[in-house]
Amino acid sequence: MNSKTRVVVVDDSALVRSLLAEIIDRQPDMTCVGAASDPLVAREMIRNLNPDVITLDVEMPRMDGIDFLQRLMRLRPMPVVMVSTLTERGADVTLKALELGAVDFVSKPKIGVADGLRQLGADITEKIRTAARARVHRLASSPMATDVLPAAPVTIASLGRLSTEKIVFIGASTGGTEATREVLVNLPAECPAVMITQHMPPGFTKSYAARLNGLCRIRVAEAVDGERVLPGHAYIAPGGLHLSVARSGANYIARVQAGEPVNRHRPSVEVLFNSAAQLVGRNALGVMLTGMGADGAKAMRAMRDAGSFNIAQDEQSCVVFGMPREAIAHGAAHETLPLSQIAPRLIEWLRTHAGGVTSRV
Repeated sequence: MNSKTRVVVVDDSALVRSLLAEIIDRQPDMTCVGAASDPLVAREMIRNLNPDVITLDVEMPRMDGIDFLQRLMRLRPMPVVMVSTLTERGADVTLKALELGAVDFVSKPKIGVADGLRQLGADITEKIRTAARARVHRLASSPMATDVLPAAPVTIASLGRLSTEKIVFIGASTGGTEATREVLVNLPAECPAVMITQHMPPGFTKSYAARLNGLCRIRVAEAVDGERVLPGHAYIAPGGLHLSVARSGANYIARVQAGEPVNRHRPSVEVLFNSAAQLVGRNALGVMLTGMGADGAKAMRAMRDAGSFNIAQDEQSCVVFGMPREAIAHGAAHETLPLSQIAPRLIEWLRTHAGGVTSRV
């Protein structure tokens, strides 16, 4: 019993509490040790039961779930999975929860809650398992500080002509929304194009891109099929669709397509990185950030074999060291760095490799 992941469910709906407890208790490796109807009850349960993970609704009486999450991550950091109807309707709320330190989220169905939650059972329990192994950090006393555009790094010099020849490819999953933000806000306006696959469901990536666009020097948007890939722009794979790079004459373009999940994911990092290996070769830079699983590891090795320069995020700075670990195990990464050092290293590499790399544009 002691080896089981202990979960407290926090939701104002008695039906949802009952269903989540049932889903959790059916798993051999986890148990629901408590179910709270509001954050004030939850606070006592957490204190008394010392759970490993909590699932948290957003809209509840007596205290908003986001307010509770903020207090929790400041005073007693622990793995949290958001489970709420609001997370789909209000993607901004979900992104705020991830910013505050929630490990992941699941959207309750808007109708047919009982059947819908049971169908989501595997997804919910998988995210609880991931959360139980996640590295969580204490929230700073001023979380809104992350919304302030950082001062331009003094070491940045113009990347000039070089930026038109290169493309940076980023793959991320659990914990990746904030990790990707950390990289992008530290890139200069004239940096090469950046193409990003972050595991997210439909309905969230547009808000995510808009949030990043307000924080970064480069322009950030959801990728649109057929659009030209330009320096100073970042392109995020839309939720539920694969993103890859393609050629159209002398230009690189974004290819956004449906298709079968790859490594159980759509979008899949494998799809994006394979296209980089095939078409961009030595002008590609690959970055593997925090995430569960192995999506993209083999394709990142193919990128390296094709001449790319690759970085993996280190274990200490990852929320979940799954995808970077697999990339490293496949011999795909040239360097393993803390998150805070990835953007500066990309800039340094670009500046020192201004010559001697043949443009394929």
